[in-house]
Amino acid sequence: MTRSLPPFDWDIFCAVVDNFGDIGVTWRLARQLEQEGHGKIRLWVDDLASFARICPGLDPALDGQWQQGIYVQRWHEALPADAVPARMVIEAFACELPAPFVQAMAEQSPAPCWINLEYLSAEAWVEDCHGLASPQRVGKRSLDKYFFFPGFTPRTGGLLCERGLIAARAHWQQDEMGLNAYWASLGLPPKAQDELRISLFTYESAALESLVASWCQGTTPVTLLLPLGRSLNDVLTGAGLGDAIPTAQAGDLLQVGSLCIKLLPMTDQAGYDRLLWSCDLNLVRGEDSFVRAQWAARPFLWHIYPQDDEAHIAKLDDFLAHYLAALPADAAQWLRAFSHALNHGQDVGEIWAQWPQYATIWQQHARAWSQKLLADGDLVTRLVKFLESRI
Repeated sequence: MTRSLPPFDWDIFCAVVDNFGDIGVTWRLARQLEQEGHGKIRLWVDDLASFARICPGLDPALDGQWQQGIYVQRWHEALPADAVPARMVIEAFACELPAPFVQAMAEQSPAPCWINLEYLSAEAWVEDCHGLASPQRVGKRSLDKYFFFPGFTPRTGGLLCERGLIAARAHWQQDEMGLNAYWASLGLPPKAQDELRISLFTYESAALESLVASWCQGTTPVTLLLPLGRSLNDVLTGAGLGDAIPTAQAGDLLQVGSLCIKLLPMTDQAGYDRLLWSCDLNLVRGEDSFVRAQWAARPFLWHIYPQDDEAHIAKLDDFLAHYLAALPADAAQWLRAFSHALNHGQDVGEIWAQWPQYATIWQQHARAWSQKLLADGDLVTRLVKFLESRI
């Protein structure tokens, strides 16, 4: 019951969109704040059933529960009468705080520091808006809401990266016996010398059919690690396995030509990190998976959330302008074409045929890129520093 709860230092509100993206980011943020000793955290979530898919210990039937040192509160329209706002309040991705909660914030003295944590963007304008205050009128009082933009430059909020993550990844990737044990846990043999292991967690895209067909028909053995999800139909269709779609389930192992498809269940976030760390190429979507693929220091393709007016393509190009800047012109041109083809749903067979030419330089670039991103600190470091200057 809320009456027995301790005072909280952080209230984080999350409205679950697209099942896992928004809650994936806010759950990582809450855990990092708790693990790094920044105080007590309460996480408000409106869809606990989706949350439970990436947090297996969570009981969607409970209105309030402790998970990994964080208090998870179901976000109803009616808030608990005795819910006292924390010193720092974060609305994730402009989810709009409940009016009674904002009123309670305005009545506190001093008022909480209010942050609107925005979506990750590589667009140039976010540098000018990052950290700006937006005065909010609440009755006769005024509260400042600050915009905090995750991003890829020193003038933004950076990216979420837990302390020790990079060292853990490096150890994992260098531990051959550990990797073999990991593959065995998925029902796979050790990776062969000439084999590629690829993870795929994207939205639907007609490009996947041609990509999967190329893997089936190629001379290089490819094992595709495919978490069950929205890309399943395109992948199995591309492999000529359309008849298997209705009965496909986690654990299935399907072989077509040079391609072996391993269907995986949804996993928790740590499990997904290990999958990304273990593969030679990762195809990812959204925001949370996109960021984790960059920390994996492996080649990756980003399937950005599609928008009807194709505004997502401009956002993709803004990211590619940063990501490709240090690559030789021919490699950058190839990778840009690959990214566009995936996001436009175009045939990628000819593009994939050039993988052997660019794989090594892409791998080297992926490792250097992950190091570059942390040069000015991770998101939590920047967020705490920002708040300390305003409390």
